[in-house]
Parts: sequence; structure tokens; C-alpha cells
Amino acid sequence: MRGRRAYGAVLAVGVLLVSAACSSPYESDSEPKAGANNRTIRPVEGCGDTSWTDPADLSPTRLPARCQAGAPPPQPLPKTRKLTIATGTLSAEYVAPLQVALDKGEFKKEGLDVTLKVLPTPDALPLLAKGDIDAQWAAPEAAVMNGIRGGFDIRWVVGNFSPDPESKSGLWVRLKKGESADRVAMAGRRMGTMIGKGSVIAYPMEQALEKHGGGLDKIQYAQLGSADVLTALQNGGVDSAWLLDPVWRRVDGEPGYTFLGGQPLGEPLGGMLYGPSLLNDDVDAGVALLRAYIRTINTYFISDYKQDAAFVSYLAKLLKSDEAILRSTPSLRMDWEIRTGTTDRLQSAYRAQGVSEGDPLPESKTVNRALYEEATGHRS
Repeated sequence: MRGRRAYGAVLAVGVLLVSAACSSPYESDSEPKAGANNRTIRPVEGCGDTSWTDPADLSPTRLPARCQAGAPPPQPLPKTRKLTIATGTLSAEYVAPLQVALDKGEFKKEGLDVTLKVLPTPDALPLLAKGDIDAQWAAPEAAVMNGIRGGFDIRWVVGNFSPDPESKSGLWVRLKKGESADRVAMAGRRMGTMIGKGSVIAYPMEQALEKHGGGLDKIQYAQLGSADVLTALQNGGVDSAWLLDPVWRRVDGEPGYTFLGGQPLGEPLGGMLYGPSLLNDDVDAGVALLRAYIRTINTYFISDYKQDAAFVSYLAKLLKSDEAILRSTPSLRMDWEIRTGTTDRLQSAYRAQGVSEGDPLPESKTVNRALYEEATGHRS
């Protein structure tokens, strides 16, 4: 279903377009706000040299940026702002920093009254563009790119995570007779996926396929429910599949299966999208929201957070997930920064899938790093 919705967003957007700092930086609410790219960057207590990495660094061994625990410190807004963040789910591990920030009062410390609202991308995207919701916890999918190209004032403003090197969430294949793990013929394979065309996963999937004679235009897609992908791979309904955490554990080490690749290490492919309300109308609130999010990462998700048994138990209850399953996969590397060229690579994959419209968008139209740079006191 998630895959159908993601692909549906690519089509739906076209229709909708037709119809549709140490000292406080805040000024009086009655005064106009400066745009996100025209604000003063001040040093931030607790955020030093390790609070920034070169966006061009695509090394898989790059350590994510970090401030001290409790940093950046809160800078409460003069008046409480009510903000709504749309998210496709409240139970996935990559949503945990938002859930923890809400539960631990990190948003409240900034003078923010935040509501997390479950909405699929096709429903949330036009609301974000119109300012009916303030932010979207999602990814720069093909629907987002097409929406921006059509006039939506939306930017990707902060990252979410990259995988642990031990993770094998990604493309798995059932080997045919005579095949080995390093020689798999992917052209013509039938792939089971719940993600579908137009998702950011197209980019890592393209990388994995091309190493084995495939390519996004050389495989057949079988969109299946999350509970059916593994079953179809095991019973022969499909001969390859994109398996997510912790499903891949079921075939890891089993004879006849091999892992071809997953999300690039050190490169987040999603995070927070802002619309006009936080990009232009109330940038103070936009920075405050990211400050609370980044502080939550620095305080609770510093490194291998699953080494803390009590915290894992807390997360399982907060996310309403099975604690044993949560423990069975490596910690995500929570990472608020956005790498240079990610949206270029994503758009290339969307074109290969045939779901991208028009010329590629430059990064200046898809990404805005200014808000998290202000929150951490660094200008790249």
C-alpha cells in the first residue's frame, strides 16, 4: 500500500497543481521575518567543530555531525507556535527522534506546540505547499520533485538517518542454479517491493542493479503488501525483493539467497520537508523546530543507542513496536545533514523509472541547509 501511495503521489501532484545563536535572535512578532537564507548565523553553545561535516563528503566511514548532549540549547520563542508535522507512520524507527522530542518536551522547550499527524505523501504534499500543515517527515520523492517543478514552495531542510554498516536492509535475490553471490544476472528479474516507483529507494536500487546487469528499466516490478514481500521471495512468486528491517534477518545466512546492496552508507535519503509557512512566513519557528530535533539526536541518539537496554525498552513502548524485533537490527545512524548532490542522484533514478517530469531541478530548488546551519551555529 505504501508503494502504491508513493507512486500515486507522482500522478496526483500534476492534477493538484492545476487546481490548486548565544543571544536570542528573535524580534517582535509584529516585525517581518527574514528569509531562511538571509539570517545571521551566531555561534551556538555546545556545538563546535564536530557539529558540521563537509556536505561533499560521501565517505561511507564519515561520522555524522554531533553537538554536546543538550545542545543546541533551547531559545524559547516569545509566543507559542502550533505546528503540525505530517508523517507516514508513527511506529518506524526513523520517526523515533520526533517521538522522543515530543515525549521528552524538547519541542515545548522551544515554545512549540507540535502535533504529529499520520498522512500519506499524496495527501500531505498539497497541504504542505498551501501551508495547511507546516512540515512533512518524508523524503524528496519523485512526487516532491514534480511538485516543486510545478510551483510548490517546498524544500528538504534536514536529514534523518543513514544505515549502520552491518545493516542488510535492501535488495535481496534468490540465486538461480549456477549463480554465485558475485555473479547475479538481474536483467528480466521480477522484483517484489512495497515501495514502488518514484520512491527514494530507486537510487540505491539502481546502484545495486547496475552492478549485476540490471537497471531500473530492465526489471519487472511486483508491488506487494509488507507482509507478502518475503513470502513471495521464499515461495518463488518473485526472485528478488527489497527487504526492510528486520525482515531481511529471515534470509540472512540462508543458502540460496544473497544481499546485493542497500541505502548508501553516510547518505540520508529523507528527513524534514518544509513548506512556505516555515521557509518564509515564520523562519524563527522553523529554526526552533530543527533545534529541538537536533538536540534530541545529540542527547538520546549519539551513537549506538541500542547498547542502552533501558532506552531500547523505552523506544519500543513509545513506538508501540516489539522490543525483541527492535533489538534485532543495528542502530540507525541519526544524521541531520544533507549531502551534496543527493537530489541530483535521486532525480536521475526517477528518470530511469520514467516517473520524472521535465528537466532536472538544481539543488538550490530542492534543498535548504540554512536552517539547520543556523540551529548549530555554522554556515557552510
